[in-house]
Amino acid sequence: MIKIVIPDDFPSVISGTPMLERLKPYGEVKVWTTRPESTEELIRRMQGAEVVINIRAYCKFTEEVFQKSPSLRLISIWGTGVDNVDLEAARRYGVTVTNTPNTSTESVAEHALALMLAVARQIPHLHTQMKKGIWTRGFITQLFGKTAGIIGTGVIGQQTARLCRGIGMQVLAWTYHPSEEKAREIGFTYVPWETLLRQSDVISLHLRLSKTTEGLIGKKEFSLMKPSAILINTARGAIVQKEALLEALREKKIAGAGLDVFDKEPIDPDDPLLALENVVLTPHCAPSSPEVLERGLNMAVDNVISYLGGIVKNRVV
Repeated sequence: MIKIVIPDDFPSVISGTPMLERLKPYGEVKVWTTRPESTEELIRRMQGAEVVINIRAYCKFTEEVFQKSPSLRLISIWGTGVDNVDLEAARRYGVTVTNTPNTSTESVAEHALALMLAVARQIPHLHTQMKKGIWTRGFITQLFGKTAGIIGTGVIGQQTARLCRGIGMQVLAWTYHPSEEKAREIGFTYVPWETLLRQSDVISLHLRLSKTTEGLIGKKEFSLMKPSAILINTARGAIVQKEALLEALREKKIAGAGLDVFDKEPIDPDDPLLALENVVLTPHCAPSSPEVLERGLNMAVDNVISYLGGIVKNRVV
């Protein structure tokens, strides 16, 4: 029987589930429920494995990992993002990489909207004040009638646009691969990059992390935004330059931010973001609904079973 390894089920989502049981007839399955603390530890866990199911993006599948895992033939990623995999190295070493597209669309879009509302209406701050017995009255921001700027109009960006339209916002968009058909269907307008940054009251990021998008939002981009603007990031932390974000929030170059993703995860306890009052933070949980977990994990397992049957589904490389 082949060896199937899950080296990174921490925090655990697949252990003890029916999805894991589905794998067992197809090979010897080994699940690790702690985080590998180094590349060397990841390689040790993968030794002898022909198939690896990747649960967490903190595992980096580098050139060294492929070089030292000669039996590896398939990495089945739970999730859409593949920025933790050196795809060129995977090609060179003959390793197939699959993912689970479109399994978290609604959940991530809902979370983006929730962050918009939480920041605009200062809900965490007001909740904390109320719990302390402080009856704080002040102005909050109404999103009805405001402009949302969607950066990246894949399926999650499109769904976010629908939700923004649903609460009465005008929606502008920018993307590398525009679809005028989708824009007409949903009711948003593609505009130039700087126009979106200047005119949007809320800017929501929905791009994959790549060499092109890393650091896309920096000091220049923040300088173009309205002082009343809100930045939402449910995509990847590294799309936004950390120091530029901190400066923009501290100096009130923008009104606030709602972040579900960070340059380092888990976030450090002394990260300066934690000390800012105009930011709402959640621990990369936008796609963590029970519906998403079940759908995505089943697809990751399906990708393995199909591969072992000679059919590659949801191929990335």
